[in-house]
Amino acid sequence: MATTIHVLNGPNMNLLGTREPEKYGTTTLADVEALCRATARRFGIDIVFRQTNGEGEMVTHIQEARAQGAAGIVINPAGYTTTSIAIMDAIFAVGIPVIECHITNIHQREAFRHNSYVSKAAKAVLAGFGVNSYALAIIGLAGMVGAKEKN
Repeated sequence: MATTIHVLNGPNMNLLGTREPEKYGTTTLADVEALCRATARRFGIDIVFRQTNGEGEMVTHIQEARAQGAAGIVINPAGYTTTSIAIMDAIFAVGIPVIECHITNIHQREAFRHNSYVSKAAKAVLAGFGVNSYALAIIGLAGMVGAKEKN
């Protein structure tokens, strides 16, 4: 069994902690990374954690996850959620489980945010749990790939 999960973050996620704290809270992306690593460690899983503001770079990260033998991907596509057919196609192409996650509930926000191209390719979606969406996504993905929680 592969023991690595890639956690990929889209545009503006590098501004967490200062960007619209009324929506996204004050937790930084470094805090999210620490949460992801701690959650994955419970299952004996390693994390590759990345953030990009570029759509093409995100596609490359998705392809690299497969090339590196990742068990799966947790992705917060951020602004690319509603626009990127390229990211959707990359997820279909890699053939490994992908969980889409969002800090906010995108279905309670502006109508244009309700359609996710990524959801069409993802195995599951978590939204609205704040940064805990990441931890829940890792737990779910661990279960999908057969990882058991270590005591």
